[in-house]
Amino acid sequence: MGGGNGQKAKMAREKNMEKQKAAAKGSQLESNKKAMNIQCKVCMQTFICTTSEVKCKEHAEAKHPKSDLYACFPHLKK
Repeated sequence: MGGGNGQKAKMAREKNMEKQKAAAKGSQLESNKKAMNIQCKVCMQTFICTTSEVKCKEHAEAKHPKSDLYACFPHLKK
């Protein structure tokens, strides 16, 4: 009526496979690496694409006080 051990083992395997699939798609590490497309031209440090001009300016002032902001981040020139 309830099924044998073989059926229980099969159900347990299927349940574990579903858990593994759910855990695998939760990681964003790969997409975060792809989004790192702003780069300081002086030190080659990368920043995520949503980084604001203010954060770029803070980096330039803190890490490269002798360099111009636009030398570090030429994409900010308009």
